[in-house]
Amino acid sequence: MSLIDATQAAFGLLFSGDAVLWRIIWISLKTSIIGLLIATPIAVLIGYLIATREFIGRRIVIWIAQAALSLPTVLIGLLLYLMLSRQGPMGSLQWLFTQSSIILGQVLIVLPVLIAFTLSAVQAADPRLAETAIVHGASNWRVMLTVLHEVRFGVMAAVINGFGRVISEVGCAMMVGGNIAGETRTITTAIALETSKGEFAQGIALGIVLIAFALLINAAMMLLQGDTRPARNM
Repeated sequence: MSLIDATQAAFGLLFSGDAVLWRIIWISLKTSIIGLLIATPIAVLIGYLIATREFIGRRIVIWIAQAALSLPTVLIGLLLYLMLSRQGPMGSLQWLFTQSSIILGQVLIVLPVLIAFTLSAVQAADPRLAETAIVHGASNWRVMLTVLHEVRFGVMAAVINGFGRVISEVGCAMMVGGNIAGETRTITTAIALETSKGEFAQGIALGIVLIAFALLINAAMMLLQGDTRPARNM
């Protein structure tokens, strides 16, 4: 099958409402969004606390958080597989080769991204903002909300980058999910499988979906930011 024929077949799958294809897309969206929803409040809180608190080993914690961004997802998948296997410490949960294991993997993958971005955003915020809130009698909780509201675009950028990372990763989902049709087969694992079989139409269709997701979430980010004018010449 030529590239043109495969692309035409891919669009045919997308617009015909192919049940198998859209089931794969649904599983990817479901696991990625749930993982992101679980990880975001935890990571934002951790990132904020690291940025605003002095404690022993702070530099080491920041170094580990930033280094974790470079961890291959397949390594996270390997460690999670060992944890969830029957002989592992979490084997009693029986999560291996289920959507729960994929969601857990997504949480572990996206946490460093959200922590590092939130940390950078809070550190770049004007310190007078928190000082002013404290002077006006704001509680620690209120100060945190005020600072996070000020750096909300940085946090949103973290969430968007995190979503892009989890929905496009393949190593962890393949190892702990098992690529089971209709259950744990995600967009990326399906692309890998179909390409290895020489069936390019579904792979191209799913690739188009990934590109569409990337364009949509970045368009949403631009709309939320509002002003996209270029910086003034200095």
